[in-house]
Amino acid sequence: MRRAVLAAALVAGLATPVAAHRGHAGLTVVEIDPASGMVSVVHRFAAHDVEPALVSIAPGAQPSLDDPRAVAELETHLRQRFRLDIDGAAIPVTHTTTDLAGDNVRVDFVGETSDRSIAAVTIDLDFFPGVHDDQEQQVNVRINGVTRTLIFRPGSAAQTVTFAAAGA
Repeated sequence: MRRAVLAAALVAGLATPVAAHRGHAGLTVVEIDPASGMVSVVHRFAAHDVEPALVSIAPGAQPSLDDPRAVAELETHLRQRFRLDIDGAAIPVTHTTTDLAGDNVRVDFVGETSDRSIAAVTIDLDFFPGVHDDQEQQVNVRINGVTRTLIFRPGSAAQTVTFAAAGA
């Protein structure tokens, strides 16, 4: 009996790391400051989710975040496959920094809007197509301390969140 319990505990212990990571997910935070017009976009991923995507994103580089060419292609991929509109106006974003720390990948972008009374923010993204069928990207859009959350999966259409106009 004691051996059976010990064996069951050992099997459960070995299965735990596999069970702990069943899906592929990322987090994007969009912060908009209507007073200054500054827009910040931060994408976060696990490196072990990003590296398999580098095979298709950066075919001329090593599929590793240790290769600067692969990282540059990742930055380009994120900029090109993320679209942000504020009240119907497209907001281009520019890459600022990439931080690779252990299994954490953080890629930052900035943009600017002249809109000071923001009512609607539309996001469209499609990261790593064809790589992870279960990829899920949570997007938090924050204006004046109010956060709205969107969830994107492969094939998701653009989504819009609304806010009471700033200053209203």
